[in-house]
Amino acid sequence: MEPARVWNPPNPYLTEHRELLGEPPAAELEIYEDHSQSILSQNDSPDVGFRWSVNPYRGCFHACAYCYARPTHEYFGLGAGTDFERKIIVKPRAPELLKEAFRRPSWKGDVVVFSGVTDCYQPIEAVYQLTRKCLEVCRDFRNPVGIITKSLLIRRDAGLLAELAREASARVSLSIAFRDEEVVRAIEPGTPTIRKRFETMRILADAGVPVAIGVAPIIPGLNDQDIPWLLNEAKRCGAMGAFHTLVRLPGSVKAVFFHRLEKALPLRARKIEHRIRGVRGGKLSDPRFGSRHRGEGVYWDAIEQTWALWMRRLGWDQEDEEMPRPSTFLRPPRPTAQLEIAW
Repeated sequence: MEPARVWNPPNPYLTEHRELLGEPPAAELEIYEDHSQSILSQNDSPDVGFRWSVNPYRGCFHACAYCYARPTHEYFGLGAGTDFERKIIVKPRAPELLKEAFRRPSWKGDVVVFSGVTDCYQPIEAVYQLTRKCLEVCRDFRNPVGIITKSLLIRRDAGLLAELAREASARVSLSIAFRDEEVVRAIEPGTPTIRKRFETMRILADAGVPVAIGVAPIIPGLNDQDIPWLLNEAKRCGAMGAFHTLVRLPGSVKAVFFHRLEKALPLRARKIEHRIRGVRGGKLSDPRFGSRHRGEGVYWDAIEQTWALWMRRLGWDQEDEEMPRPSTFLRPPRPTAQLEIAW
């Protein structure tokens, strides 16, 4: 894979923007530490099926052009382009902070999702192991978890997740939105291959971890025709369900997405923009609750009908009728200090 070259759209929070003259340099990986004093993020959007999430990392090496989290880097004076992909912020105290949060009397054992923003299993997790350590905290407290990832690294934690699934609850969603590997390399160049992601789904399912496929995002004109194949392949690999969302291009994400699209897939860029605008009422994004992840119009209706048809065929169209499980959350006793006896 050709190394990423430095490119960022203008940061709306800065008063100046500098353009590079000549060939831009390679975007090198840089790691920064975030010493925040809390780790649980609370979500108030009705469009997202969880309230609490943990984000051990900011920025993401997977470099997905459509990632709606890109503008979060701009709050730190960084760029939403290659800065988001190569200037990664880690939260080294994440496991410790999560344990502190679980110790508070106000915590009642709600589901915690890894992650609400960027991939908790992106490559630097292999070194920092923050996600694994946080999952060990969840296991110790028997706190239910949900995980959304594209990474193969989750295979490392299959046993831990299976234990969590038995003792509390653990569900994993593998994000696989494309059938064409050429499109994957163009749009999400830092992610594993499609085949490897489906292999990971099978490994988790065989280990006893409930797993689903996330066809997210659906990009009209690019991958909506992939829906039947993706759902069938997920079923074959042990998935128990599926979800989908419509692409969102808020703020600087629009510039990054089309910069990548015009460079990698120039003959398809204008058609894809036309299709996105067609399901967004002429816009590229909709910030309103209830509309952010869904489209409108004839073309979107056709996508939804295709989705519903294959969900029925695969037996995934029924609402989850599982009875609410009693809370499994249990605070383990604090370690007792041992007295040292001097002789």
